[in-house]
Amino acid sequence: MVLKTRNQYRTVEVIIQNKPLARDPEGETIHRNLVLKGGYDQVTGVRAGKLLRMTVQAGSGQEAENIVRRLCDDLRIYNPAAHSCEVRIAGKEDRITE
Repeated sequence: MVLKTRNQYRTVEVIIQNKPLARDPEGETIHRNLVLKGGYDQVTGVRAGKLLRMTVQAGSGQEAENIVRRLCDDLRIYNPAAHSCEVRIAGKEDRITE
């Protein structure tokens, strides 16, 4: 008897940002030219980044997360010397394949 693995399509998010001690010119510009000029003096800083949302076919959330982590490292989606990269499960869709 052969058991089929049920794969689900899971949404995985990748957040890429400059490392905490690195300057963030885009975030600084948004803060200075939009936020402060817009009257939001309570906001003391802005950090910009990139969000990638990927749909991954995997048997579990952990498997989907591992696939995306490996993809980000193998394909150099980010520069580890300058950026931090966070990978997280955002949710899952109801589509199931067998």
